[in-house]
Amino acid sequence: MKIVKLNPAQFDRFASNHRYRNYYQTSMYGSVMSKFGYRCQYLGVVNEYNKLIGASLVIYKEVWRKNKIAYAPRGFLFNYEDKEQTEELASLLKRTLGKQNFMLMRMDPFIPLSVRDTEGNIMNTNDAGNDIIHNLEDAGFDYLGKNLYFETEKPRWEALVMLQRDVRDIFARLDKRTRNKIRKAKGNGLVVVKDESQNINRLYQYVGKKDHKPLSFYREMVNNFGKDIDIFYAKLRTESYIVNSRRNYEKEQEYNDNLAERIQDISLDPKEREAFLNKKMESDKLITAYKNSLLKATDLLKQRPEGIIVAGAMVIKYDNAAYIFTEGVDSSYSAISASTLMKWQLIETYNEQGFKYINLNAIVGDFENKNPKKNPYIGLNESKLGFNATVTEYIGEFDIVLNSFSYNLYKKVNKE
Repeated sequence: MKIVKLNPAQFDRFASNHRYRNYYQTSMYGSVMSKFGYRCQYLGVVNEYNKLIGASLVIYKEVWRKNKIAYAPRGFLFNYEDKEQTEELASLLKRTLGKQNFMLMRMDPFIPLSVRDTEGNIMNTNDAGNDIIHNLEDAGFDYLGKNLYFETEKPRWEALVMLQRDVRDIFARLDKRTRNKIRKAKGNGLVVVKDESQNINRLYQYVGKKDHKPLSFYREMVNNFGKDIDIFYAKLRTESYIVNSRRNYEKEQEYNDNLAERIQDISLDPKEREAFLNKKMESDKLITAYKNSLLKATDLLKQRPEGIIVAGAMVIKYDNAAYIFTEGVDSSYSAISASTLMKWQLIETYNEQGFKYINLNAIVGDFENKNPKKNPYIGLNESKLGFNATVTEYIGEFDIVLNSFSYNLYKKVNKE
């Protein structure tokens, strides 16, 4: 085997037919990253018959005295089940890239390790998964993929909703709370619309602070992926919002008045009276919240009678699947479930278009710990698993040191 350089077209041809293909391993993504301080190489692995048997986009930066650290996003497209070839690949990387001042390479192959249900129970496993991990470790890769939370580069856990089904069946299988949030959002006057103009400036208002990426990054994504990117917005129709806010307030006020009458009933025993008092106090809180919502809705209708955008999402379409690349919500309107309705509308849209599944993006693998103080990502998981999502656990990150002398010196200097 030997490592060769490929041009973008050669790389894309190979990658588009590989079983672990993904949109990160494309020349489009390489072009995006090249605009933000990274250099790119497209590397191929050929066998003794000069047949291409592996390839990867590798992005890198000079970090110290012209020495470089590389990253293969979502990993080399390669058959890691073959132990001898995996060991030879590691040797080639050290010999070839090590001479080019590369100190370290990280990768996180797009290889599923397990498929789980919403409770984290294993439904299916990759029979070759453990062999692949052992083969890479034996070849000299340091295995980092044991984290239940977030790794350095890409998510190790993602939530997928399978499509190509009757949309009524999909909705019926959603968690009850998720269904209620969808109904609530629609009742509040929220609608989700596709932005045919791909307005990145508007999207950035909702995702920029969260993702810590510049506006130009999203512009380059659109420039390079073109029609394979969709942008959606959740729009609050302010007239409907005020009608719903008033209805909620009046309904809760009526319920509160009824509770007040029951508390005055002299036939109640102390336990019954206490129960009604507790309900009354909860209702008092809701009345305050609904009153504030009504005041907010009234002001909004005056200021923005045409409606207001409250959330946005960018979706990448790749290999007959839809991936939520990023999404964001105006925190001032988080209570009206815009994010939940957005996801549901995307599920409906891509199901109608015949896509296999929609990837809702990252979750964490901690399904046991329900204490928010110990697991701060419970809300993240619930917001996606409530769609009856299937969880994919990927194999995780691996590092390989390509030049031990330079890398050890680099670590020593940076510690000092």
